Amino acid sequence: MRLLFLLLVLVCFNANAQWKSYGLGVKGDTLNRIDQQNLKQGQWIVHLESMRGEPGYEEEGVFKDGKKEGLWRRYNLQGDIIAIENYRFGYKNGTSQYFNIAGILREESWRAVDPKNPYDTVDVYDIVNPDKITRKAIKLEGTSVKHGTWKYYTSGTGTINKTENWVYDQLQDPNKKPLSGDLKTIASAPVSDTATAKKPELKKPKEVMEFEKKNSGKKKIVVRDGRTGN
Repeated sequence: MRLLFLLLVLVCFNANAQWKSYGLGVKGDTLNRIDQQNLKQGQWIVHLESMRGEPGYEEEGVFKDGKKEGLWRRYNLQGDIIAIENYRFGYKNGTSQYFNIAGILREESWRAVDPKNPYDTVDVYDIVNPDKITRKAIKLEGTSVKHGTWKYYTSGTGTINKTENWVYDQLQDPNKKPLSGDLKTIASAPVSDTATAKKPELKKPKEVMEFEKKNSGKKKIVVRDGRTGN
């Protein structure tokens, strides 16, 4: 019996040796883990008190190698939900929603920029001939870009009073054709197959070709649905 106890203690010690520090939740699970490289890992609860007139908050979600990843929820210090955000690569990605005590205020749509591959493609309609489409490669700047439909709500009613459509940080004119017909799949949308549409050959910019040459043969890193926290 004593030998079994010693073995259990040894297993627990080895299981936690990979963490430089961590906390325990009410159910005994490990939270707020920091690995030996000082990177935040796994489930975290971040608490920030009010400071210099700014309201405090508490947020919960997952860190992966020191960066926010996936779904994060934020609450005021009274426990009311004030934000639901999604992250990839440590940056906002997908839908983010913001609330006050009366209900939803705003819904944003973001696209995180992969720091290892900041290039994407868009379909651009010709100004003179709307049936002619040119596919262009672009380099995305920054960490996250506005991409998709943004909705603004009337507080307390839940009714939408304003919408905006964004494509890679460019606000689209509702009276003109957008860069692509589908904002959510613009990067993978094929060139139009209509009989009148012209399919020009994609000519990659010099920067894109140099990037692909430099990274050829490297394993592609795939990350699930991600700014680095404090």
